[in-house]
Amino acid sequence: MGDDVRTLAYGSWPSPVDAALAAAHDGRPEYVGFVGDEAWWTEPRPTEGGRRTLVRRHADGTEEPVLPAPWNVRSRVIEYGGQPWAGAVVDGRPVVVFVHFPDQRLYVCEPGAEPRPLTPLSAVGGGLRWADPQILADRGEVWCVLEEFTGEAPTDVRRVLAAVPLDGSAAEDRSAVRELAPERHRFVTGPRLSPDGRRAVWLGWDHPRMPWDGTELLLADVTGDGTLTGARTVAGGPGESVAQAEFAPDGSLLYASDRTGWWNLYRDGAPLCPREEEFGGALWRIGHRWFAPLDGGLIAVVHGRGGTALGILDPETGEVVDAAGPWTEFGPTLAVHGARVVAVGASPRSAHEVVELDTRTGRCRVIGVTHQDAVDPAYYPDPRIRAFTGPGGREIHAHLYPPHHPECAAPDGELPPYVVWAHGGPTSRSPLVLDLEIAYFTSRGIGVAEVNYGGSTGYGRAYRDRLREQWGVVDVEDCAAVALALAEEGTADPARLAIRGGSAGGWTSAASLATTDVYACGTIIYPVLDLDGWNDGGTHDFESQYLESLVGPFAEVPARYAERSPIEHAEHITAPFLLLQGLDDVICPPAQCERFLARMAGRQVPHAYLAFEGEGHGFRRADTMTRALEAELSLYAQVFGLNPPNLSRLELSK
Repeated sequence: MGDDVRTLAYGSWPSPVDAALAAAHDGRPEYVGFVGDEAWWTEPRPTEGGRRTLVRRHADGTEEPVLPAPWNVRSRVIEYGGQPWAGAVVDGRPVVVFVHFPDQRLYVCEPGAEPRPLTPLSAVGGGLRWADPQILADRGEVWCVLEEFTGEAPTDVRRVLAAVPLDGSAAEDRSAVRELAPERHRFVTGPRLSPDGRRAVWLGWDHPRMPWDGTELLLADVTGDGTLTGARTVAGGPGESVAQAEFAPDGSLLYASDRTGWWNLYRDGAPLCPREEEFGGALWRIGHRWFAPLDGGLIAVVHGRGGTALGILDPETGEVVDAAGPWTEFGPTLAVHGARVVAVGASPRSAHEVVELDTRTGRCRVIGVTHQDAVDPAYYPDPRIRAFTGPGGREIHAHLYPPHHPECAAPDGELPPYVVWAHGGPTSRSPLVLDLEIAYFTSRGIGVAEVNYGGSTGYGRAYRDRLREQWGVVDVEDCAAVALALAEEGTADPARLAIRGGSAGGWTSAASLATTDVYACGTIIYPVLDLDGWNDGGTHDFESQYLESLVGPFAEVPARYAERSPIEHAEHITAPFLLLQGLDDVICPPAQCERFLARMAGRQVPHAYLAFEGEGHGFRRADTMTRALEAELSLYAQVFGLNPPNLSRLELSK
């Protein structure tokens, strides 16, 4: 810091990171792929209603959005979606198929032409949905996952492997969609073909398991007419999660399994690189990809313990050489072409970028969505990786983002307010990457602590299993342990601690306010609040039996569902809170928030409820995110006695 440092109270520092700026930079590129020798990917457009477009990188390095508004490349299979597009060069021209979010139809598109539908509409329930496509030009088909609703309930659904004609003959005719194999599992991933086209593999699993609990790797023969026969399980099971499977160019079968307690890679059943780190992850979306085989026998991998790196694995030696560069986190998307590997990487100083690694030279460079500093990076947070001790001596992983400003400091003796962030999932984790939402708070003098509580991914199966039947206990305890440790060590003001989270993190935030007195206030975002309601048809099919492992079998411990639910303990909540909800959310529907607020009525607890039309599970529109961030800051300002400049006041009712 220079000589002109201003002394201002925490929370009152002026910052160029405003809510609109943070909202405009929300989201990341996803689903990289090659079309011929060109890299393509999907990209968010927060200021265009939150749609996602498809971007093409030409050979000369120029980028071109392929689909103008209102096209929105996003699948709703299992509601969280999955790989929504595929491309191939057919007769010398790029041909792309993609899922359009509003109607969930599969479309085909050639540059310069209007997309045309390949699949029909259905008026039954959620209709027909598609994911994880691949173009088989020689067969004139797209092979993919079909999710078909058979009734009006969220669980009236079937999922099968399907072949869609590329000629458009199924655009109005469901019977023209060919099912590749008999329906066998409740959930499936898209098929992967062997190089000779004679075998196919895919993953399948059933309720009540989630894919990180146990999946089956299925191998089948491909007949001459293009059906899959003789499907047999070759790996996986109720207690073994296979996260991904691919055929190598030599025909060997590669897959990522956690049979040792860590997702490691196997080739035809033999371990390739046994390590206590992850080469796979939680399959929240159909088509996540953590490894990709290259033509020469090497394998591109996204791997790590906690954070993830992009590396090249030599299966003959078991050695991994990581790409050099500033990136500390890579997403579960990879594409390869020749010696080229394309991935999506980020770091604490840069947002998610499309990165290309040349395996011949070892050179790694940004080729798309190049990070541009929206403000002086001196205002970015300076994170620290920390480990804390929880109940029973267990280790808790966390990222600490202290207040940070190049020109401001707090008065001597003042301790900063801190907000504990609980991630969603809960079988997920917080990555260590640049997030302008965090910078929005830290640059104003409010610290943030992201807690990867027990149950988080990235630290092995035993760490994930800490949350088994303990949701609402271990996550709450771990967040509280971090908050209290920060106060005890003199990092945070014990009287100015808050908690915030969305989805499963919203549950943890609400449960924390109901069962602890650690926090002065909380922000609860599209949460689970009522386990009984969520378990009894109150959510979508994919997570409809998630609670069987997170809380316990309902048939055996029904009372536990009420005991853990924040809605049943509303009378214990005395701290002010902000509740944020999307009105189109089918995963955590707004009815839960409304019932919760009815329980809070007349209790004289200051609170605000903001519900947003057109938003689902995870806000995507820039105006929504701006309003939500400003409201959250206003809550902290009122409760902590802060004075941030130029902030409209959130009205708290009682």
